Formats: sequence, structure tokens, C-alpha cells
Amino acid sequence: MVIWRMMAVLGLGVMAQGAAAQDWARAIAYAQAPEQSGGVATAATVEEAIAAAVATCVAGGAWEEDCFVSAACEPAGWSVDIFLQHQEGPHWHEMICGIAEEATIKAMAAAVCDREARPYLIECAVVQVRDPSGVKQMGE
Repeated sequence: MVIWRMMAVLGLGVMAQGAAAQDWARAIAYAQAPEQSGGVATAATVEEAIAAAVATCVAGGAWEEDCFVSAACEPAGWSVDIFLQHQEGPHWHEMICGIAEEATIKAMAAAVCDREARPYLIECAVVQVRDPSGVKQMGE
């Protein structure tokens, strides 16, 4: 009887770890059509996440052929969407995903916005940070 209880407890522990690993294993993808639309999606696989991100980009008003995948990761990990603007006017988004820790993704965003490394930028700001399940960490 004690052995069965121990096996049950161990089994629940393995199941709980499996559930946590499953959350981590989700994929994320970002798609954008410059000056038109963008999309981000999480899914069970990177292929599904890409398809959903492109569909969101199209639903936002862009043609499918204008929506390109700018980042896709499996596992999703922590991710960040950064807005950048060149001193001559053009602006764009850079996305990073698949990072294991929140502190690391924030440090990477700071490096992207380093004005000494990129003196031509007049604007550089984090738009959104997402956790490994794709949950937004910043307000809208």
C-alpha cells in the first residue's frame, strides 16, 4: 500500500513537471507587413504559430504576401517586441524570442536599444514582453 501511494505521488510530480514543460514547449511567431499590419500568435507547434500570426497580420488589413515572419521560436521562451526609428524617418520592429529567463530578454532589449551601438536611432522602446506561455507582461 505504501509503495502504491509513493508511486502515485511520484506520478503526480512527473505529471506536474510535464504540464510545466508543455507550457514551455509552446511556440510563438511574429509576422509583420511594414506600414500595414502585424500579428503574434502562440500555438502547439511553430508551424501553427506562424500560420496564426500571418492570419492575424492579414486580418489587420495587409495582403498575405506582404506579411513576413520576423521571428518564430519553439519553445517560445520569453519574447520581446521592440520599436525602433531611424533618424531619417523609417521605423520598424525587432523581435527576439526563445529566451529562458525574463532578466535575459530585458537585457537583450536594452542592448538592441543601446544608442552608442546604434547612434542613428531617435527612438527605441520595448512595445511588449511575453512570458513563455505568450502572456503579455505590459499593458496595452
